[in-house]
Amino acid sequence: MPVRELRASGLEYLRLVTELLQRARLADAEAGLWEAADLQWWWRMPRRSDSVEQLFWSDGDGPVAAAVLTDWRGAWGCDPILVAGASRPALATVWEGAVAAIDALDLDSVDVLVRDDDEALLGLLAAHGFVADDRSGTTWMDADERPAVAPLPDGFVVVDRSREGAGPHPMRGRNGEAVEERLRQCSLYDPSLDLAVETAEGEVAGYALFWLDAVTGVGLVEPMRVEEAFERRGLARALLSEGLDRLARRGARRLKVGYGTEIARALYVGAGFRPTHTDTSYRWTRP
Repeated sequence: MPVRELRASGLEYLRLVTELLQRARLADAEAGLWEAADLQWWWRMPRRSDSVEQLFWSDGDGPVAAAVLTDWRGAWGCDPILVAGASRPALATVWEGAVAAIDALDLDSVDVLVRDDDEALLGLLAAHGFVADDRSGTTWMDADERPAVAPLPDGFVVVDRSREGAGPHPMRGRNGEAVEERLRQCSLYDPSLDLAVETAEGEVAGYALFWLDAVTGVGLVEPMRVEEAFERRGLARALLSEGLDRLARRGARRLKVGYGTEIARALYVGAGFRPTHTDTSYRWTRP
């Protein structure tokens, strides 16, 4: 089946990368790093990369690979994405496309997150002078093994964005005033899975966003946060268990969450998630 290159930016990019990652997950239940919902979550705020013509490869069934660049307002992220088992394009070809795009944009610093068991990509990064930086990991759970919904402490309540009069979005402080508008542009966003814990006075104590991908059957947790003043009260466990239960009742078969700290890892493992692989971020800085 012939494979052709194409380029897309903005919402057309978002559509294509969603289709690509859904196809990749259907091809292999364990491969890769990202779900379609991950990159939809990245869409939550305007970025310089919104206007970049991202490079895709497509066959007769749709996108089969991409070299995605994302502006993280410091270093840029680079994510080579391929459908497992596809004969074309080769990883080396996708990587060459990514390197060419990095050069064309004259980027000074680039990060690539890679699984520690991905020897092929690790070799390409070493050859181009990327150096290991932060560590993280990924955990999975079957939806029917989810924990029971944990009760909230007195004086707190879980709310979602589907209710009338929801008010300003709780994530706007860290993600900008456009966060809700941008999220609602995403095909996988569901306001009834956009949760927050509030006090009786309406103060936001924490929030979490749960994403259901009906195409792949995967439910993703991204992001999750409890404000410092409300930590160590069981709010994270209650918020997580409520969101996982909503995902399962809406049809999610498998649940996924990544972690970047040992505190987060302990929370997710304590809820029943199983670590499946570790990842390392590698950074290249222009000489």
